[in-house]
Amino acid sequence: MDYTSALHHVLGLADSERMTDPPVKQPRYDLSRMIKFMHHLGDPQRGMRIVHVTGTKGKGSTSAMIASMLGSCGFKVGLYTSPHLHTMRERIRINGEPLSEVAFAEAVGKVWPSVNAIADGDGPERVTTFETLTGMAFAVFSEHMVDFQVFEVGMGGTLDATNLVEDPMVCVITSISLDHTAILGDTVEQIAKDKAGIIKPGAIVVTAPQSPSVIAILEEACLKSGATLVNVTEKYSWHGGKWDTTGQEFEVNGLSGSWQGRLPLLGEHQLENAVCAIATVEALAGRGVDVPHQEALDGLEQVYWPGRLEVLQENPLVVVDGAHNPYSTQKLVQAVQRHFPVERCILLFGATQGHDLSGIISALIELAPGEVIATTSRHPRSVPMDRLMNEFKELGFPVRWGGEVSKGLQQARQLAEPGDLILVTGSLFTAVEVREEILGIPAEEYPEFQKTGFLPKVR
Repeated sequence: MDYTSALHHVLGLADSERMTDPPVKQPRYDLSRMIKFMHHLGDPQRGMRIVHVTGTKGKGSTSAMIASMLGSCGFKVGLYTSPHLHTMRERIRINGEPLSEVAFAEAVGKVWPSVNAIADGDGPERVTTFETLTGMAFAVFSEHMVDFQVFEVGMGGTLDATNLVEDPMVCVITSISLDHTAILGDTVEQIAKDKAGIIKPGAIVVTAPQSPSVIAILEEACLKSGATLVNVTEKYSWHGGKWDTTGQEFEVNGLSGSWQGRLPLLGEHQLENAVCAIATVEALAGRGVDVPHQEALDGLEQVYWPGRLEVLQENPLVVVDGAHNPYSTQKLVQAVQRHFPVERCILLFGATQGHDLSGIISALIELAPGEVIATTSRHPRSVPMDRLMNEFKELGFPVRWGGEVSKGLQQARQLAEPGDLILVTGSLFTAVEVREEILGIPAEEYPEFQKTGFLPKVR
C-alpha cells in the first residue's frame, strides 16, 4: 500500500469532519465500536503514560506545548492532534515529526484488517475516519515505544474516540465555550459535562480559567472519580512581557517556582495555554517523572503550532488565525488590538458550516475593519459565498465578493496600503489556504473526492 492508496482507504470511511449535511442534531454513538476496534488491535492504549487534553479552545496549542516540553526533557513523545493543516500525516507525530508517507501507509496497512473485521462483525457499522486515525495513533505510539503520549480530544470528551484512555497521568481541560452545540449541548454547562467525561479515577486534572459554573462541574466530576483538580486560576499567577511579531516573553509563578522565558505564540490566551502546559509537567514531576526545569522551559520556547495568530508576511502585514467561534474570535480581536495596533484592518473571512456565523462576525465588529472580503475555502463544509455576503450585510458590514481563497488574498493585497493589516480568519481551512499561497506549500490532494463529486484537495 502506498501513501495515496492509504489516504484513499482512510478517507473512504465515514468522515464527520467533511460531512456536508446541514448542521442539525446528529446521533451520538457509544464507544462500543471503538472498544472492539482497539481490542482487535491488541489494546495498544493500555499500560501507556498518557496526557489527555480536551477543551473548546486551545487544546491543540496546549497539547503541542506539553509534547514539546517533554520532548526537550529527553523523552520520546507521541502527539495526536486534529484537524491537520497541510497533510494528514501531521495528526500523528513522534518527537514533533509527522509520520513519513511510508510510515503512514504502513500504519494504515496494519490496522486495515481490524477495520474490515469490525465491518464484517455483528456490531455497528465500519469504524469512521477519525476512529481509524485514533487507533493508528495508539498502535504507532505503542510500536515505537514512546515514553509519553499526548492525545488531543477530537470533539467533546465522553464519547470521543480518544476516550479509550483508561489511566491517564494527567487530564487537561482548556477553556470551555460554546461550539458544536448541535452535538455537545446548548450551554457551556452541558458542554463542560461532556468534556469532563475524560476524567478518570486517580488522575490529576489541570483546568484553564473557567466560569464558576464550569469549575463547579469539574469539581463534582473530580470528587466522584477520586481525581485531583488543579485550577490554574487559584494555584498559578502569570503575566506577559515584551513581544514582537515572532512571540512574547512571559513569567509564570508555579507550584515549583518561577518560569521565565519566551513563547513563540502571540495572544494572552496562549499564555493561559502555556500555564496549563506548565501545570501539567509540574503534575507529572509530582508523580515521579524527571522533568528538569530548564529543559522543559526550552521545550516551551521551541513549540511549533502554526495557523494561530501567525504572522506570514510583514509588508503588507498578513496574519492568519483559525478562530471559528464567538469566544475564540473575541480573543483574536483582543490579541490583534494588543499586538498589531494598525490604522486599518482588511479582513479576509471564510467560515465553515456548523458554527455560529453571526456570532463570529459580530465579535469582529470591534476591529472596525476598513475592508471585508468574503471567501470560501475548498473544504466541502465551507459556507457558500451568498450566505456569507448576506450575513455581513445584515450586520452592517460593507463586504466584497472574494471568491476562492487565493483570489480573495490577491484582492486584499491589491487593496492594502503601507501600514495596513490583512487579517485572515473564520476557519482554520481558510488560514491554511493562505499559508499555502504565501509559503508555497503544496496542497495534499485526495483523488477519491474528485471521483465522488467532492471539491478537490479537501481536508
